Amino acid sequence: MDVPVATPEDEHYGPTEQQLLVERGFDGPRVIMVGIDGSPTSMHAASYACGTARRQRCRLVVVFVVPAASFVAAMSGVAAEAREKACQELAADLRTEVRLIADEYRVPTTFVTRRGDPYLELRQAADRVRADLVVVGVSAQAGHRFVGSIATRLVRLGRWPVVVVP
Repeated sequence: MDVPVATPEDEHYGPTEQQLLVERGFDGPRVIMVGIDGSPTSMHAASYACGTARRQRCRLVVVFVVPAASFVAAMSGVAAEAREKACQELAADLRTEVRLIADEYRVPTTFVTRRGDPYLELRQAADRVRADLVVVGVSAQAGHRFVGSIATRLVRLGRWPVVVVP
């Protein structure tokens, strides 16, 4: 296939080829945020977000939220301590896994741990880091079909594009 040759009477609009080369890296998102909780769907979401951040050459923010269960206050000291230790171990495991993937794919990544309501914490984190895209995994809990999942609530809020990964 022959490539058309520009003639002097051709009109050119928009940036030059040189300007495109400079600007091309900044057309997409600059910050992608993903919420994880250790579930298979959240880890799929993290993989998707990491791949997108690598292709878009942007920063990845991984947010792990430890849900503050209302029954923790009623737990005995031993049970509450065991739950806290399990959450710390899960956070450490996730942090290690995220660090390995970020190093392997050469994606600038920030790992954030928060405690509280996952929806509120993800919303606040996305605002704080000025996320251009929020990625979450689909909820596997049956009750969320009636009450609404975190993903559904983030989409309804409408502040950022939200990708829900199965």
